[in-house]
Amino acid sequence: MNGADIVSRYEEDGYVVLPGVIDGDLTAEAQGHVEWMGEKYPDVRPEQYHHHLIVDDPFWIRLCTDPRLIDVIEPFLGPDIALFAAHYISKPPGDGQPVLWHQDGNYWPLEPMEVITIWLAVDDSTPENGCMRVIPGSHRGQHLYRHRRTEGDNVLSSELDVKVDESEAVDVVVPAGGVSLHDPYLIHGSKANLSDRRRCGLTLRYIPTTTRIKRENFPAYLCRGKAVDGINNYPPLPGSGPAITTRSRGATGRPGTDAALAPTPPRHRRRPGTVCRPGACARAQMIPMSRSSRLTAYMAPSVARTHRRSPGVSRRIMS
Repeated sequence: MNGADIVSRYEEDGYVVLPGVIDGDLTAEAQGHVEWMGEKYPDVRPEQYHHHLIVDDPFWIRLCTDPRLIDVIEPFLGPDIALFAAHYISKPPGDGQPVLWHQDGNYWPLEPMEVITIWLAVDDSTPENGCMRVIPGSHRGQHLYRHRRTEGDNVLSSELDVKVDESEAVDVVVPAGGVSLHDPYLIHGSKANLSDRRRCGLTLRYIPTTTRIKRENFPAYLCRGKAVDGINNYPPLPGSGPAITTRSRGATGRPGTDAALAPTPPRHRRRPGTVCRPGACARAQMIPMSRSSRLTAYMAPSVARTHRRSPGVSRRIMS
């Protein structure tokens, strides 16, 4: 599946799965970071590690500005990209809470609603441990339905106030280190984790810098490109320097501690429409690329979308 196919499937279904976006070392760091969050915030449910808890965390800054993630969404948003919000949803084994049917756009103060979510699988995400479920195509028409408050144990304390035909639901299976992308109008949710394995995902909400955040002094960060005068305020990235010129790999020390603030090697400036040859250094030869093919260059050789029709039917589409 090439870059054009990825964009086409996203536009058709409202979501797409890309395995193998970040490497095993960074995935393991993210797993350790979530465990450290549990030690730092013992009174907070692990499904509720929201933006305000991680917005100035050095490891989280390094993760959410990783060029491999930004490269995935540039074909959708363009070259000027900011991070609007993030949220670890870590469902513990045995009693991980469900996420009821909802649309992300219902919760966000954005104008216009131009935003894309990367759901980064910190752990393998499967039907057994409460993976995301979507209603393919429910984003078409860009209509936000009414939501209502709910009682009981669920992550958002709210749900769609309309009937959802669950026979249309698809399980979105994502291996650790892979991502799913989904549209703000897509109807989606997830079941409780009753298995013996944790299911953690990090939701990262990216916007083009032409999208206005209608909340004063909201802590958003510029990840690539340039800001638009008069739209949003992007403070410097905590402890890491300019987002588009710094790439930190393998920071030493426990995630979230001052040791992770150590200076990181500079990343070369990548000209728009180019990509470095695999394994090249900061002075790498640059290869011109069309915008529609950039995604393919950064994906593993085989990019697959895996989904299972609920209940019982599965299909796997391979490139």
